[in-house]
Amino acid sequence: MRILLLNEYFPPDTSATAKMAALVANALSERHEVTVLAGRPSYDPDERYPFAFVRREQRDGICVERVGSTDYPRHQMRKRVANYLSYSTLAFPRALSLDVDLVLAMTDPPFAGILGATVARMKRVPFVYNIRDLYPDMAVGGDIVRPRAWVRFWERLHRAALRQAARVIVLGEDMRDRIVAKGVDPHHAAVVRDGISLPAPEADPNHPAIREIRGTGDFVVLHAGNLGFYGAWPTLLDAARILPENGIRFVFVGDGANRNNLQQSSQDCPIVRFLPFRPANEIPCVLAAGDVHVVTIRRGLNGVIVPSKLYSILAAGRPVLAVAPEETDVARIVRRESCGLVVDPDKPADVAAAIQCLKNDPALVATMGQRAREAARQFARADELRKFVNVVEEAANISHSQRPA
Repeated sequence: MRILLLNEYFPPDTSATAKMAALVANALSERHEVTVLAGRPSYDPDERYPFAFVRREQRDGICVERVGSTDYPRHQMRKRVANYLSYSTLAFPRALSLDVDLVLAMTDPPFAGILGATVARMKRVPFVYNIRDLYPDMAVGGDIVRPRAWVRFWERLHRAALRQAARVIVLGEDMRDRIVAKGVDPHHAAVVRDGISLPAPEADPNHPAIREIRGTGDFVVLHAGNLGFYGAWPTLLDAARILPENGIRFVFVGDGANRNNLQQSSQDCPIVRFLPFRPANEIPCVLAAGDVHVVTIRRGLNGVIVPSKLYSILAAGRPVLAVAPEETDVARIVRRESCGLVVDPDKPADVAAAIQCLKNDPALVATMGQRAREAARQFARADELRKFVNVVEEAANISHSQRPA
């Protein structure tokens, strides 16, 4: 089968979507012919490409075509939108010119699903939609855009793309619930998680990165990742203000749209620290540095985003403090596996109490960490990628059987 994968980001882009697109493309290419249609690298790449209307390259047996989109750095929203629009404008006619049997779209840019559905409909081939972040719900729920007429039009187009898809692949049960509520046939919605490569690499406890992250704390509450629009940040900072200065440290490792505001608003809180992202080879150190790791989703965004960092935390054997609504995938997993605590994202006092409880009970922390490591085995990335390939093949087979003889 000839598969066209549409996603603006692909290595050397370093976004999570780019990395997952590469993993998916490699898994599919073991049994099928895969063409990736991407843009010029722009998401913190270690290599940039000069302009060309179409640039072709081979990566591990995958044909990667890159249209000549703008490659502005991702940190300014207007310039990122320019990248989105230029990619879509150039990718659409190029996609129509390719001979393919199935179109698979991810969610970069945020309207890639609409683009993929349109290409598949015009070429009369099956469409599979892999939702990484659910738009426009995320843009509205994250206060990035207001729910105006053009956003409602975007939502109508998106629902049409969802209904057209032979299969919609989502990252968690909460996301599946949300798209089913939009009118997707439950039988067409499949949960395939990002998962984690096992066994997880161990970190040297004396590594300088671990010492730097832990600082003077004897109990470190760590949030590692993007400080974007999705988290219950005010709740976390208010909880930090409630906690006594008794060795607890709140450490945020990462960057994002809200980092500057959070850093400024926490200046009166001595137990809070902010550190930059660490190099990829130090991720095991980041995971090992926390006594408990925070995964947070603000109320109203359940099913809109599904933080994939959960699986890395589990594999590292660290308890999870899920500051998220009960309906979220992370809360369900933490409750089911007893590998951490779940706290209301609107109740700072409860967050502070949960942290104090964990600090006061090292045996509980150790038990939860062991349960986390055991739970990680359910989410082996190799198994999840096999599920992904099976769903794509099932979509192609069903669509083929529905064609007239």
